[in-house]
Amino acid sequence: MDNFQIETAQNISIEQNAAGIGDRILAFIVDMAIIVVYMILAGLLMAGISGDNGSEMMYYLVLGLPPFLYYLLWETFWNGQSPGKALLQIRVVKKDGSRPEFSNYLVRWLLWIIDVSLTSGGVAVVTILLNGKGQRLGDIAAGTTVISEKKKVSIHNTLAVDLPENYQPKYPQVTVLSDNDIQEIKNLYNEARKGAQHHIILSLSEKVAQLMDVQFEERPMEFIQRVINDYNYYTRQ
Repeated sequence: MDNFQIETAQNISIEQNAAGIGDRILAFIVDMAIIVVYMILAGLLMAGISGDNGSEMMYYLVLGLPPFLYYLLWETFWNGQSPGKALLQIRVVKKDGSRPEFSNYLVRWLLWIIDVSLTSGGVAVVTILLNGKGQRLGDIAAGTTVISEKKKVSIHNTLAVDLPENYQPKYPQVTVLSDNDIQEIKNLYNEARKGAQHHIILSLSEKVAQLMDVQFEERPMEFIQRVINDYNYYTRQ
């Protein structure tokens, strides 16, 4: 699994995990299985329709159109995921990490013909392996990539922190945040501390204070650490 950096609108660098080629192939297999099952069931349902021209046209539309538009519709209306991608916890995003527009999905879907259909996936596999950012030709043209949302869990990046027995929390508003929010805050905070990137900690503290609707008097570093500690305190109760 390759890692790459994206820049947020707040000029904060975040490391993203490009979806592995194995996950993408498995997601493709799941989606193809769903398409095959649909075509079999739809074919059985349409088998009893008489053979006039109108019925034949309906038959081909019902069997052909949904599989043809499968990826475009799912990814557009399900936030960058098809059922296969959702199962493997991977998602289509723009290169800056934001949600793609319909035009982005359309471009990568149109180039699916070259990437996968005409070459049995050969071009897509080679391009993804050489690119290093999880991009096939359609992604490169559309300015998108496919990331993995699987969390790498280790002692260093878990939510839990040690708190003294007499610890007194200061911000009950931390309960508006989720586990994922705190994990991202903690990761950004730790990376910024290691790189002495104080501007990132400042931007992060301002954003967190805005989300919690509070004003803090501590230094930004102390505020972020307090938020992490308070969240652990309240979620353990």
